[in-house]
Amino acid sequence: MSTPLKRHGIVVGVDGSAASNAAVCWAAREAALRHVPLTVVHAVNAAVPMRPDMASADMAAWQEQDGRQALQHAVKLAEDVVATDRPIAIGSELRYSPPVPTLAELSRQAELVVVGCTGRGAVGRVLLGSVSSGVVRTASCPVAVIRDEQPSMAHPELAPVLVGIDCSPASQRAAAIAFDEASRRRVGLTALHAWSDVAVFERPWLDWKSEAQRSLSEYLAGWQERYPDVEVRRLVVFDHPGRELIEESESAQLVVVGSHGRGGLSGMLLGSVSNAVVHSVRTPVIVARPS
Repeated sequence: MSTPLKRHGIVVGVDGSAASNAAVCWAAREAALRHVPLTVVHAVNAAVPMRPDMASADMAAWQEQDGRQALQHAVKLAEDVVATDRPIAIGSELRYSPPVPTLAELSRQAELVVVGCTGRGAVGRVLLGSVSSGVVRTASCPVAVIRDEQPSMAHPELAPVLVGIDCSPASQRAAAIAFDEASRRRVGLTALHAWSDVAVFERPWLDWKSEAQRSLSEYLAGWQERYPDVEVRRLVVFDHPGRELIEESESAQLVVVGSHGRGGLSGMLLGSVSNAVVHSVRTPVIVARPS
């Protein structure tokens, strides 16, 4: 059975802020890697309070002009980024609706939604700080959250992809995305599996590390067979997974986490983990939404 065509390809929400510009550049490169279209979207939020010095008609005209300028700038950024890569189709849409439901609606026919971590607070702009968390909770496809910070490493394009694994069915989607991203980028993959259960202290005879390594190896075996080109580094730690992912992200070019997971022995609570990672790391983060 063939996979349905996602007609929007990669969708990126824009507002003209520095984080939005970074999101556009990252989304354009990702679209080129995947050979899919890029859809640039600006949402005019009518709920934003009107400027007191403007009449309603003037405000509406200003919002439309401001939105079109943001779209034009974003399209130009995307075109410049992929100028030397394989050409991609770039479309733009101006929507008169709140940003979170707009991007959530578009996500139904998208492979990936990309948003900046923060945005500009000017009247009529999409506040991407709140939008990013809202889209992560409601999207029907994976969501990438991008910061406008330069990587601290010398050659970020050579750095591995990092994925949080709790060995539950919920993290299968995160593993699938992480292996695919590492393969496309031709880099290694770091699979982090964290134990943070108090039961380990209550059962000192439990060899948690050997058990965790065994579970992780078994969990990844099928993925390694599917992606033999991806070199995998398995990392098992006894700590809160969010803290370990944040620390390990400093040497990664991309972090992938699930939007939820399971608790208990060896469990990574990916609902809280994804929230901590999205708000704390400087590296781009993809949150794997349930399909």
